[in-house]
Amino acid sequence: MARRWMVLLTLGAALVLAGRSANAQTQIEIYGAWHCGSDYCTWASVRDMTDFDTKNHWMIDRGDGSGLPSVNLVVLSFVQPLKLLNKTNDSQTVNGVPIGMNSVVVSYFTSHNIRVMLSMGGITYTTYWDQALSQNATQLGLNAAAVAKSLGVGFEIDYENSSSPNISGLQAFINAYRSQLPYDATGANPAARLTIDLAAGDRYLIGLCQYATPNWLNTSTPVLDYANAMVPNKQPSTSGAESNWQEHVDGKPQYNPPIGPLAPAKFAGSVYLVTGNNPAPECVNFSSSLQNSTGSYVETVAPNGAGTTRGMLGYMFWAAECQGTRSVCTTPPNTCEGGTGVGAKTYNIAFPMPALRQN
Repeated sequence: MARRWMVLLTLGAALVLAGRSANAQTQIEIYGAWHCGSDYCTWASVRDMTDFDTKNHWMIDRGDGSGLPSVNLVVLSFVQPLKLLNKTNDSQTVNGVPIGMNSVVVSYFTSHNIRVMLSMGGITYTTYWDQALSQNATQLGLNAAAVAKSLGVGFEIDYENSSSPNISGLQAFINAYRSQLPYDATGANPAARLTIDLAAGDRYLIGLCQYATPNWLNTSTPVLDYANAMVPNKQPSTSGAESNWQEHVDGKPQYNPPIGPLAPAKFAGSVYLVTGNNPAPECVNFSSSLQNSTGSYVETVAPNGAGTTRGMLGYMFWAAECQGTRSVCTTPPNTCEGGTGVGAKTYNIAFPMPALRQN
């Protein structure tokens, strides 16, 4: 009888472990924030770094005594595409790059094991993307790669043409960038990190989703490192966020042409740090935040036709410091240690960012 019970107990334990394995949580790898600087995403002035640290110290120190940051990625937003193509020099720009996006700001973050990227575009600069791609997409890609090498940063494509995106031009841009900085699965070269923003789900930026998903974001021959599912027009509910992200996982086979499924390992989801005149729980109260309530989904969502591993790459937060004239800034007294910082500790975010899952 004792032996029989031992066999049953062993079998039961094995079944429990098998069940846990089937729904195993995948470590969140990306936990980052877009950064708009002090002037609403233009970065048009050189920052006083004492002031910069006062306003952004929460990003490099979550305030729990560990000395660890609150995020492992910062995306400086935004570069204007046509200025980068023309290597414009004016009162706000040096060789096409906003003067605030300089090596001192980059080093502020990288010295704390936080990866840095530059985002090119945004909804305000969509027309400039169109113009730059039609004029000389290849040169734009070469110029972006040169900046990436010079500053030791990656690049994010934020091209929000929802009606008629210039896909061939964007392909030429990517080809040129990759000719200088080939895809690097190890993540060892920060400049080789090239990503794209897609919509919160598959119902916006449809043309980009239709092409990017199978051609640039597949797991067999990836061209871009991953995509960010952008924030919707307002902070979603838990179910709303998960529903949007599930659209990427499932694709839209009913569209013509269809949008194929996107591997969970090829994208991160996004939420707001501030909502109007108030910091959101995502900034100040982890227990009430979306990164808390959606955590199980993000860590365990199963592939549905693309990829083999469970779980999205992680979270992106929009946006640090001052994102707009009608929004509160994430500066004292509204810094984000209690939301984003606690989340980084809760999810045991790695610093520096590890090599990303490829399948």
